[in-house]
Amino acid sequence: MLTLRRYVPADCDNAAEIFLRAIREVASRDYTPAQIEAWARVDDRQVWTERRASRPTWIAEVQDLPIGFADLEPDGHLDMMFVHPDHQGIGAASTLLQRIEAEAQKLGLKRISTEASLTARPFFERRGFVVLARQSVEKRGQTLANFRMEKLLS
Repeated sequence: MLTLRRYVPADCDNAAEIFLRAIREVASRDYTPAQIEAWARVDDRQVWTERRASRPTWIAEVQDLPIGFADLEPDGHLDMMFVHPDHQGIGAASTLLQRIEAEAQKLGLKRISTEASLTARPFFERRGFVVLARQSVEKRGQTLANFRMEKLLS
């Protein structure tokens, strides 16, 4: 059974592991090994956990095992949403996005924006996001394509 709960600082290692494995094992279908190496890093775990704790962040769990996470910045920007590769396709990302949307509406936001990877773009499009622009982002000397997307909330 999939459940959601709020992120706590003790979730840092699990969230970082989900982030790293999702990029290395899932996004690697759409990016080169050099791009994955540049992207899949958590250089400072203290900064990582402070960033997650500074905004509404949720952990998706199955039987108390963290399998995904998502966060929402005050301006409606969905900064991160990742699901562990072993738990893709069970609705974790959809459930996390529903929670993000509910929180955004509770905060009175009119839209949610994100920078979706090549891998994530179809997921967001199926859930009502539209592409505003294709972008090239530099990470540690590598250029990665992504998409600035948004969804208007009712």
